[in-house]
Amino acid sequence: MDALSYNRQSLSEEHEIQLSSMTDEQRLVYNEVMEAALNNKGGVFFVYGYGGTGKTFLWRTLCAGFRSKGNIIVAVGSSGIAATLIPGGITAHSRFGISINVTEDSICSRIKPDSDLTELLIRAKLIIWDEAPITHRHCFEALDKSLKDVMRLLHVGNAELPFGGKVVVFGGDFRQTLPIVSKGSREDVVAASLCSSYLWSFCKVLRLTKNMRLQVGSSSDNVEELRKFSEWLLEIGDGIAGGENDGEVDLELPADLLIQDVMNPIKTLVDVTYPDLLAQLWNPEYLQQRAILAPTHEIVGSVNEYVLSLIKKDERIYLSSNEVCSDDSGTGDGDIHSTEFLNSIKCAGLPNHQLRLKVGAMEMLMRNIDQSRGLCNGTRLIVTDLGARG
Repeated sequence: MDALSYNRQSLSEEHEIQLSSMTDEQRLVYNEVMEAALNNKGGVFFVYGYGGTGKTFLWRTLCAGFRSKGNIIVAVGSSGIAATLIPGGITAHSRFGISINVTEDSICSRIKPDSDLTELLIRAKLIIWDEAPITHRHCFEALDKSLKDVMRLLHVGNAELPFGGKVVVFGGDFRQTLPIVSKGSREDVVAASLCSSYLWSFCKVLRLTKNMRLQVGSSSDNVEELRKFSEWLLEIGDGIAGGENDGEVDLELPADLLIQDVMNPIKTLVDVTYPDLLAQLWNPEYLQQRAILAPTHEIVGSVNEYVLSLIKKDERIYLSSNEVCSDDSGTGDGDIHSTEFLNSIKCAGLPNHQLRLKVGAMEMLMRNIDQSRGLCNGTRLIVTDLGARG
């Protein structure tokens, strides 16, 4: 009990510090969500803000505010990285039991009568779902149907309310990645988005427009440069850059964003992004502040090979073991694909047949669910030791 009281006191202190650092916009969102949740008014909110406006800071403040008073808040993210940034966060699929191949008839398999999760959700004052725009609308609708099913046990009228009368706050930016629809058209992607769901009519959109990252840790000249760059990106995202257009427009990129060395562009890109890389190889802060984004896996492979060549350490090559599972039909179709062919396949979601590593190399996890140790899809790591078998 003493430890519980101490933790609540710590959360309360953290909460007060965070409240004092909020912008006016954040405080308005915070007050509206708190009022709806603490007074059991219900409601669905969407906090719309681009990167740097403090959505994660808002989630952390809400978590501290609720939990310091002994209330329960359920925080989830659409991705592992988003989930780990929220205290006590977990991916939405893991928390609610949403199927991978979701359809309009899907429900949350983990939300069942008399289950511990159902009891948790009934007692929860607030549900936060970060990075919502990248998730298919059927996932939100599955949660809506499941919550209505269990909340109607408390009051039959809850079955008519979105999410069974729970206060749910979504967050994200529709300018960023939308749901991935395999071989889908632009219309298919829009149709899969949250704003195309019947739930969107219940959402109250709360906007964050002030970039908090421009307010700390930079000189006035640097802040002005970042502000102009941020505004330019927003104009592209809003479709207004380059004047009026019908969906296509020619943009003139600033000279400082262009790679001038056409003979060795990857070297130039790495040198600019990671200056003095070898001297900073074991500096976590240096590596956390930098990343190279690439449009295709081929370019990712080229960048990785070049960076790996800079590290003057012994290299180890680990090989995967691939084979076609025999079927029960007896037709022998599994024999038409040779092992060499399987080893040559390079596609999204699967590691290459050859994995080349060196001590000091940076690697990214593709599959991991050990969030308690901060490990999830997309976590960047540094190789410190190489065994004989990986």
